[in-house]
Amino acid sequence: MRRIACIIGAAGLALTLATPAAAQADANFPNRPTRIIVSVPAGGGVDLSARIIANHLQRLWGQTVTVENRTGGSSNIAAEAVWRSAPDGYTLLATPPNTVTANAALFSKLNYDPATLEPVAIMAVGSNVLAVKNDSPAKTVSELIAHAKANPGKLSYASQGNGSTAHLTFELFKNRTGLQVNHVPYRGAAPAVNDLAGGHVDTMFCDLGTILPLHRGNRVRIIAAATAKRIAQLPDLPTIDASALPGFNSTTFFALMAPPGTPLAIRDKINKAIVAAMRTPEVQEKLKSIYVEPSDLDVAAMDQFVKSEAKLWGGVIRAAKITVE
Repeated sequence: MRRIACIIGAAGLALTLATPAAAQADANFPNRPTRIIVSVPAGGGVDLSARIIANHLQRLWGQTVTVENRTGGSSNIAAEAVWRSAPDGYTLLATPPNTVTANAALFSKLNYDPATLEPVAIMAVGSNVLAVKNDSPAKTVSELIAHAKANPGKLSYASQGNGSTAHLTFELFKNRTGLQVNHVPYRGAAPAVNDLAGGHVDTMFCDLGTILPLHRGNRVRIIAAATAKRIAQLPDLPTIDASALPGFNSTTFFALMAPPGTPLAIRDKINKAIVAAMRTPEVQEKLKSIYVEPSDLDVAAMDQFVKSEAKLWGGVIRAAKITVE
């Protein structure tokens, strides 16, 4: 018993002595370069948002903030690299939602645990919309549902690939409506929207920034917003929630995550800097140019949001029996 008491006492003393040092390290953050690893190719919404944020943080902190694209494996390659990094705030992951909301349910085996990545900030939020080919008889969501029900198994929908946001959103749509619509997966958004414009598929969900130019060019027709509220760029566009399926909501968010065990004080400091940046006209204008909106969620609120999204999309994946190898 004396030995156990001595061990406990020594451990307690060590913890007491270590805590001020850890607190000091947190207070001094950042005092060297920070790296943001982006899980998708350069040029997309996640990448551009990360670069906007990195530029602001670099000016604010007076420290170098680099952006590195490490793609592949449905964002798992970048996520694993960050997951295995030191939990000190100097290596961060910029990713679309699938990494933290879907991959755990999609993949039978992962070399990291997405649930243990620590929330830092939502860099931006994008609107998803429902579009149809230009000669579709459906002008509204209700008309699309009726058209699909009158032609079971004959219509097709495109997505950026198995397990993508577009794929899962349409599976949620099918689950809510009982429709029989065939999935046609593509390797990315560009070929998917091009085939919708060419009339090779009937419909799809897509992020606004990718498909809006085709809508404005009368090559496809956006019929509804998948978000809970109307979107600023198309204020007259109804939402699926209000027009056909109450409670339906699908947004694309760009998350900034940290390795497991990264102190809350460090994550909170980064979060506050990013939220403050989003309130500046300069950053808001840049985000607007890529058709995304700022977020003001703090670390705790982001944590709850990500967990609720993981529960929603995990349920969709299991119900539709979607798997990715």
